[in-house]
Amino acid sequence: MELKGKLIKGIGGLYFIRLSSGETISCKAKGAFRHESVKPCIGDDVTVLDEGGYVLHGIDERKNCLIRPPISNVGVIFITFAAAEPEPALLSIDKLTCISEHCGIRPVITVTKADIAPQKARELADIYERSGFKTFISGKDNSAVPEIRQYIHDECKGLISCFAGASGVGKSTLMTALFPELELETGEISAKIARGKHTTRHVELYPLSELFGDGTDGYVADTPGFSLLDFVRFDFFDKEDLLYTFPEFDKYIGGCRYTRCTHLCEDGCAIYDAVKRGEIVKSRHDSFVSIYNDLKGKNKWDK
Repeated sequence: MELKGKLIKGIGGLYFIRLSSGETISCKAKGAFRHESVKPCIGDDVTVLDEGGYVLHGIDERKNCLIRPPISNVGVIFITFAAAEPEPALLSIDKLTCISEHCGIRPVITVTKADIAPQKARELADIYERSGFKTFISGKDNSAVPEIRQYIHDECKGLISCFAGASGVGKSTLMTALFPELELETGEISAKIARGKHTTRHVELYPLSELFGDGTDGYVADTPGFSLLDFVRFDFFDKEDLLYTFPEFDKYIGGCRYTRCTHLCEDGCAIYDAVKRGEIVKSRHDSFVSIYNDLKGKNKWDK
């Protein structure tokens, strides 16, 4: 008998599937996946065979699949970073917004630890609000928690939403404040290396219907932190596609003097002129230039 479900957790080769009935089962994947170079990913819609024992037999076509954090079919990603401790890396944040836009995922910016550096938190939020992103600022007082929780309830229905960002920025702490019943493990910053300790060790989906208790469809995920995002190694897209992953550039596209404009610093570039006028945030354009130069050195035959 075939059963349909959602892959919500995987540990040590054992996969946990939430069936359409609401029941959660555990099973191994069929051996043929290894020969087909296919690896199940949290978020997959799957087929399970029940032949006296459950076996993960098939994986439906994915809408998207992120490498780091490893999760598929994401609808909303809460890109989470601290105002301080650790210091935010704007280039890494902008890479995540680019990847999200390219994959058809809605990026939402969440600035944490606003109690440590309130002015810096506001300045960071302003960068992304001006760039067209929904933005939240969160601190130790958890004053933003009701608003974020309401946003998940109202705007993430029927979708997989996940929190992603560098280690130690407070993703699990924020999720625990949002959904105390999850009782997620939280950690502190390593004093020696000024980076967060990896408290979340695997991706897991939590049904919104259980978190809100009102039948809301969809899932929210906690994800392991990461300290580095290597944009070139991961085959996301080519430099020709990069322009379209910065939504604040949209209204300037087609307005350049030259049709082959790279939008880096050319005379007559509508985007570069908008940066000089302050209409586009300079740090965002700096990230565009950096990513463009990285992608320029990526060969198509390296895919």
